[in-house]
Amino acid sequence: MTDTKDNAAADSTPPASARGYRMPAEWEPHAATWLSWPRREGISFPGKGAYDKAMPALAKMVHALADSEPVHINVCDAAHEADVKKILSKIGAKTGHVTFHHIAINEPWCRDHGPIFVTRDESPKLLALDWDYNAWGMKYPPFDDDDYVPTAIAQKFGLPVEYPGMILEGGSIDVNGAGLLLTTRSCLLNQNRNPDLSQAQIEQKLRDWLGVKEIIWLGDGIEGDDTDGHIDDIARFVSEDEIVCAFEEDESDPNHDPLKQNFDYLAGLTERGSSKSLSDHADADGDNDAIPGGNEEISRFDVHKLPMPHKIVRDGQRLPASYANFYIGNKVVLLPVFADSNDRWAVAILEKAFPNRKVIPIDCRELIWGLGAFHCLTQQMPAV
Repeated sequence: MTDTKDNAAADSTPPASARGYRMPAEWEPHAATWLSWPRREGISFPGKGAYDKAMPALAKMVHALADSEPVHINVCDAAHEADVKKILSKIGAKTGHVTFHHIAINEPWCRDHGPIFVTRDESPKLLALDWDYNAWGMKYPPFDDDDYVPTAIAQKFGLPVEYPGMILEGGSIDVNGAGLLLTTRSCLLNQNRNPDLSQAQIEQKLRDWLGVKEIIWLGDGIEGDDTDGHIDDIARFVSEDEIVCAFEEDESDPNHDPLKQNFDYLAGLTERGSSKSLSDHADADGDNDAIPGGNEEISRFDVHKLPMPHKIVRDGQRLPASYANFYIGNKVVLLPVFADSNDRWAVAILEKAFPNRKVIPIDCRELIWGLGAFHCLTQQMPAV
């Protein structure tokens, strides 16, 4: 499997953007949502009973998508499929929109190991990108089955698949569909991902394969996030020029300073054409300089504070609970909530951001033990 990817990455085919492909925004129409269902013997939900406690949130997620779009679920085999069907049945989840695929997986985080789809107007309209995957910097081996998921999905659907030749997780980027991409230095420039690539080379890969023109670099992620700072726990586009940004009001919380820096930076951005980051004019090796200030009077984005839930600690470990890990479906927005006083505030913010979609809050207090929520679990397949 690795040899296939390596050989394909060396192909001389022009990059996707040169052929008119771009990555659509998540709110653009979906043909389907993809999931990879957890395995009972997997490592994502350790401890006695943890798997069974987390599964109702996944089942409710599938049910909530019933009137929004088809759902494709990767399972390892017939026994795994039968187990998932029992879980869905137990909560009375609708399943008429669900199709199971026997595609081997290691863990359930389809946002990171699944294909990233790009589209264009001419045929073939849909292209699956199979980025390299190393389980967030070699943290959770084995991951060979997860690494092969994008190619397996493309083969099942008869879709073209191409290999950019760079480690990239879907949760580390967010796009507005109109040429802008949000990411973090703490993740994409981490030496455990692509140590042989400079910041400039990584930016070029993103432009070449996702059709983006500008990359906006934020700083650190939230405490407890084992992905080294995925953007989908921090800041998300909700329209081409509007962003919701996680914000911790408690100044004594370790999340306060990094999230405030990210918010202040985004709120202070003004109209300009080049890629910028929290270290303005960072060199190709990622050295830090001063935080930039705006040089125009027109704000670049409308940036809205999205509260953080109060700290959740389990077995001495802070869990990366964040309302920013919502998933945008065709007709719904799936919002992780935590029986927290800020839940209703988060719902209200997203209802305002998505007035034509139903915001569905789902309790994720057990699911977050796996260190991820709805955005981490899903990968959208764009409609073409």
